[in-house]
Amino acid sequence: MTHGESAEPYFDPNDPHANQPIHLLGAPPAEAVGAVVLLHGRGGSAEDILNLGRAMYQPKLAYLAPSAAGNSWYPCTFLSPREQNEPWLSSALKKVQSTIKFANDAGIPTERVVLGGFSQGACLTSEFAATHPARYAGLLIFTGGLIGPLDTALSYPGDLQATPAFLGSGDTDPHIPWTRAQQTANVLAAMNAHVTLRCYPGRPHTVGGDEIQFGRKMIAEAFPE
Repeated sequence: MTHGESAEPYFDPNDPHANQPIHLLGAPPAEAVGAVVLLHGRGGSAEDILNLGRAMYQPKLAYLAPSAAGNSWYPCTFLSPREQNEPWLSSALKKVQSTIKFANDAGIPTERVVLGGFSQGACLTSEFAATHPARYAGLLIFTGGLIGPLDTALSYPGDLQATPAFLGSGDTDPHIPWTRAQQTANVLAAMNAHVTLRCYPGRPHTVGGDEIQFGRKMIAEAFPE
């Protein structure tokens, strides 16, 4: 089931993700007690990331996975100068915002939305939370970090209002430097998130069982039976 205008949406080069569909799993949003918004990685798909949702499934929740045009949220590495990833990056942030608004319009307030993703989707999760600070039900950042070159001094205004946030990554991950994961954790903590950072020595670029268990725990605590 998808929420979108057509099977082949109009492509706007200035806002490439705007008309991409939102894929749904679980309870209908109008009947759900909360939502889990999941962002796929580069080369992945909404269907792929919903498999992660199935591993953290609660039937009373709506799982929403927006699609990226061309299966990528932005063309260059997340460590590139931001202008090299435009207009894709701004469009991606707008797509996350419109997905959360879709949940809001169905009666789910932002404080009852868990936002998460893997790899490129985790970077987008980090960047959205930092640039759209609010109280979320939780942030699940599976192998990702804030967007910008490694020598960027990252600082964001705003208050995440004690949002629980989990960041997990391998210390030798070929795509996400561990120093950026640490930096991201520090930035989110300075924005008043309650941050858990976990390092997985030597782990490849993937989501591990420990992270899935933490995600299940976060969701269970946010939406107790």
